[in-house]
Amino acid sequence: MKRFVDEVDRSQGLLLPDRLEDYIHEDNPVRVVDAFVEALDLGELGFEAANRAAGGRPAYHPAALLKIYIYGYLNRIPSSRRLEREAQRNLELIWLTGRLAPDFKTIADFRKDNGKAITAVCNRFVALCRAMKVFSHAVVAIDGSKLKAVNSRDRNFTAGKIKARRKQLDESVARYLAELDRADRDPSILPEGRVPHLRGKLAKLRAQMEKLDSIEKQLEDAPDHQISLTDPDARSMTSSGRGTGTVGYNLQAAVDAEHHLIVAHDVTNVGHDRTQLSTMAIKAKDALGAGRMTALADRGYFNAPEILACEQAGIIPLVPKPLTSNSKAEGRFDKRDFTYDPTTDEYACPAGEHAIHRFATEENGLTLHRYWSSACPGCSMRARCTTASYRRITRWEHEHVLETMEMRLDARPQSAVARRQTVEHVFGTLKSWLGTTPLLTKTLPKVRTEVSLAVLAYNMKRMIKIMGTQSMVRAIAA
Repeated sequence: MKRFVDEVDRSQGLLLPDRLEDYIHEDNPVRVVDAFVEALDLGELGFEAANRAAGGRPAYHPAALLKIYIYGYLNRIPSSRRLEREAQRNLELIWLTGRLAPDFKTIADFRKDNGKAITAVCNRFVALCRAMKVFSHAVVAIDGSKLKAVNSRDRNFTAGKIKARRKQLDESVARYLAELDRADRDPSILPEGRVPHLRGKLAKLRAQMEKLDSIEKQLEDAPDHQISLTDPDARSMTSSGRGTGTVGYNLQAAVDAEHHLIVAHDVTNVGHDRTQLSTMAIKAKDALGAGRMTALADRGYFNAPEILACEQAGIIPLVPKPLTSNSKAEGRFDKRDFTYDPTTDEYACPAGEHAIHRFATEENGLTLHRYWSSACPGCSMRARCTTASYRRITRWEHEHVLETMEMRLDARPQSAVARRQTVEHVFGTLKSWLGTTPLLTKTLPKVRTEVSLAVLAYNMKRMIKIMGTQSMVRAIAA
């Protein structure tokens, strides 16, 4: 006969431990959460009610509510309603809060009202990691990822979407009117009740057209000609899948290349990364406290002024240049086949001629210099060089910064692999934690708060994995 483990009789009296302390092992991660929050000066960080005056109904101390949220994001429980239930039944959370069980509204309001302070707590944990000498290599990988907002795609409007939607409505109206015309000619074609149904459909379509007209007028006044009805700050952004898009936010993160800790982050509603490089790199450099730092990024971050700003801030950017010219694909020489001589300020072309400086102009705030050779019209290699009479070469006034960066990239061919290995799995982990509906809050400030809690939980779990629970508690106490 098979044997099984016997369960405990529910009616039998038990001799349980007398103290909550006995239920939590010394290596339990909640001890790190407790030690970290207790070491913070919450009033200095800006938490409301941290210095509450006497009188009135006592409030929950912000330390207890902060512990609840950090525990929630560590264990994939971001919902305030679920955290309310966990605070009543979860022994770890009961130990962490000292048997406090706030209602979900109190928990949700804490996150809503203390956004900047929660972000400061996230930055304070990065400072703790720096004090523990974790960031020995000043190398970070920077990347962005789209997070889906509460706003659905159907409630996000652009001029293109309105045009496509109006076309669909016109086709539907034409189809229903054609059916009504057939019914007028021969009433027996359609079953009884179909005609009133079609008329109701037409009325709904006309109402939708009127709504689109109203939204189109609002689009004209919108700065970026885009409107989201559920979350006004959410924006439509292209994603990696072809022909797909996401209505949401752009999470920017700078990740330490050695231990994969998020040293700096930000959330924007700009759908591209081209203007984010210097901002994120400078944030990461300040967080690391490094004199010099190397920043790895993909082609989406290539932007000449941003790269120059990094160099001026003591940051070494490594960003591959996107190949946007069709010359090479069509069998012609591209700019890389022309060699610049800084002493003579000339370009040497593949035919051995010299393209000299002609004039300077300003485009989009950049000072650009134009070069071409007088020998182009009679050159035997002109067909392989250009389809015009002259091959004109454009050079930015700080082009040497880009050329130096290309030389560094050639000397470090593994930088692209290092970037992917560093930052991609961080986004994968965060999105896995946050689930299929990553964001629960609306508007950019609240989303930044929500993401800060997720980043804090991620960094804390990484440090516990690297250092161990007891070592973390001792380091916090020190």
